[in-house]
Order: sequence, then C-alpha cells, then structure tokens
Amino acid sequence: MIPGPFDYHAPRSLAEAIGLLGAHGFDAKLLAGGQSLIPMMKFRLAEPAVIVDLNRVPGLDGVREQDGQLVIGALAREADLEQAAVVATTYPILLDTALVVADPLVRNLATVGGNLAHADPANDHPATMLALGAELTATGPTGERTIPIDDFFVDTFTTALEPDEILTAIRIPRPAPRSGGAYVKFERKVGDYAIAGAAAHLTLDDDGRVAAVRIGLTNVNYKPMRATQAEAALLGQEPTEDAIRAAAQLASQECDPSSDLRGPADYKRAVARTVTARALRRALERARAA
Repeated sequence: MIPGPFDYHAPRSLAEAIGLLGAHGFDAKLLAGGQSLIPMMKFRLAEPAVIVDLNRVPGLDGVREQDGQLVIGALAREADLEQAAVVATTYPILLDTALVVADPLVRNLATVGGNLAHADPANDHPATMLALGAELTATGPTGERTIPIDDFFVDTFTTALEPDEILTAIRIPRPAPRSGGAYVKFERKVGDYAIAGAAAHLTLDDDGRVAAVRIGLTNVNYKPMRATQAEAALLGQEPTEDAIRAAAQLASQECDPSSDLRGPADYKRAVARTVTARALRRALERARAA
C-alpha cells in the first residue's frame, strides 16, 4: 500500500514544531521513529494531511540520570535503552522491555516517546511506565507541563496530550533501596505484539514485606492499565508464593481483553495471570538482591 498525499515539514526547533501543530491542528501528525505511524499510513488507517518530522529538533534524545531521576528524551531510540549502562544496572525492567520490542531493526529507529504517545494498549512501554510511576513532560505554546503516567492514557490511541503539545521527556524516579522490577511478555512469535504482558515493580521493607508495588498490564484492556486490586492484595504482605499467585489471579480478573486472532478473551486472562506471576517473582528476586 502507498500512503495518501501529505505535506511534509522538518522543523529545526521545538518552537517551530509546536507552531506547526498549532497551525494545522488535528490535520497534523508527528513523526518520531515512524514504526507505528508509517505502517498505519500505508494501510490508510491514518491519513494525516501534514507530517511534522521531529528528527531534526535538537535536545529531544538521550538517556541520563539527573536529580534522582532517569530522564529519557522522547526521541531516544529503543536501542539507546539497550546500550545505556545505567538502565541495565539500576532500571533493569526497562531493559526487559526494550529487548522485546519488535526486532533489532525496528529498535534502531523506534522511539520511547513515540511508543507512549501512540497509546496502543498492545505496546510494551506503557505497562512498564505505569509500573515505574513515570512522569511525562509535555511542551506546548505556553511552556512545559508534567503529566503523571496514571493520567496519560485516556483511550485507545488517545492520550492527555493537547493537539499542539509534544511529548518531550519521560522521567522515572530512581528506585528506593530494596526495589526490583521486571517485564514479562508472552507472544506468538519473536517480535510480535503481546498476547499479554505484565510489568511489576515493588519495594520491600526491613521485614521483607511489600512496602510499595505497582503492576502494569499489556494488551488486555482498551487502554494500558494498572492491576490495582492485585497491588492492594500484596501491599503490606509477605511476598510468598501463595500471595503472588493470589495477586496474579486478581490481575487476570481485573483485565478486560478482547477476543481476536491472538486468542479468546478467557485465554488472554489466563496468560495475564501467568505473566503477572512471573513478573512479580522476577521483581522480587531483584529486590532481594538489591
């Protein structure tokens, strides 16, 4: 398939890019890595009249620690997460996630910001960012604002970003001592979207009980979701195998998947239970080793 006709702009500054969004409104689409937008355009599922390419805008890339946070530029590539030493040592859940996004060719182009802004519940990063309690920086004509990740995903392919705003950075708090996280994805074949995925991040107190926990789920709801009942069941408890199994069961009951070519809804709930338990076990292992 060939995309429909469109006007192409390659701004050289963030202000210019924001101005183009303001001028063209809903007719404009941002191009970052293009790994979601371009296929949709080829199949005529998206037909923007204007493309605003962000790749020549300086200052939107990079992965670094700053002021007790991991700061990921919206144009940072998945491959950048794979190669960043700080990610492997301090935020291994992000490495888990980056390594299962599509394939190496895609990861060389795909951006973390694009993965989030696309708001596809089948994408991998939304669940991980929900588990990590990330904050997103959006920049528009009036300046910057911070959007908590819990408020970012509004609907399928819909976020809290305004039409003239650009996601410019993702900020993740440095994990507390005795913390660990993990992302587990079950897919039909390597590089495919998840049948279901789970991201878990927890912190243990001095007695080995769960002091904090967040669980995000992939592709089992109309938008990326947290398994809040499962979180509540674990909070303050000793993370025994029985407790983990009970929390995973609650996660499977909370989700609301749709039947499709990847399987019926009941099967997806069963997969969600399995991947949640696996993510929690791996997160617990990492927390105990921290």
